[in-house]
Parts: sequence; C-alpha cells; structure tokens
Amino acid sequence: MDAEGPAWEKPRYMNGMTGLVQVVERHDGTVPVCELKGELDASNVEHVLERLTSCVGNDAPGLALDLAATSYLDSAGVRILFELARRLRARRQELRIAVPNSGIVRRVLVLTALGDIVPLDDNVDASVAALRARV
Repeated sequence: MDAEGPAWEKPRYMNGMTGLVQVVERHDGTVPVCELKGELDASNVEHVLERLTSCVGNDAPGLALDLAATSYLDSAGVRILFELARRLRARRQELRIAVPNSGIVRRVLVLTALGDIVPLDDNVDASVAALRARV
C-alpha cells in the first residue's frame, strides 16, 4: 500500500481502459466499431458510455458494439446499453451489438429484453454489414 491507498482502490485510465474493461475503438470504413474487453459493471459504466458515445460521429450510420470479449455484464452495464441505443436513435443512428450466440452475456441481453430493441448479431462483421446497408 502506498500513500494514496491500495492499488485496487484506484481507477485505471490507460488507453481506453478503466477498472476491469478496455474499450478498443476502430473504424471499418464509415462504421465505428467499439470492442469491450473484460467486465462492464457499475464501477466503469459512466466512463464506458462516454467513450462509446464519443466514437460515433454525426455522419456515421450507427455503432457496431463488439461484446465477444466481454466476460461480465451487470444491470448497470445493461442500463447504459439501453441509454446508448436511445441516444443513437435520437440522432437517427442505430446500435448493433455483436455477441456470440452462446454465453452468459447474450443470455443477459435477451433476458433483459435489450435484444428486443437492439439487433443482436453473431459477429461484428454482420453488425458492420447491416450498418453499411443503412447508407
């Protein structure tokens, strides 16, 4: 423990990483793609929402959100995905989520009815292709 307290109490902000999640941003042509690696929970959702919102320009058809490497998603994480979808819809953009068919994250999205509002694709290529078709 150092003078500022134990390391586990300090938020980590490095290259899009905060706490237990890393946001990896790229563009596939005109489509922004953000990959979440790790755990999305109450400790990091506000930072993640800010990062995801900022990576979508006004001219983009929407956002392809890749959750293939997301290992955990709590209710706060689900809440910000609903909020992100709402913000994009208000800008006439679409959120598409790429998440493998099997796995706990997909089950959470289906059980919370997010899958009824946001299209869930099996992979990020399908999300990108659907967003490109909007243009």
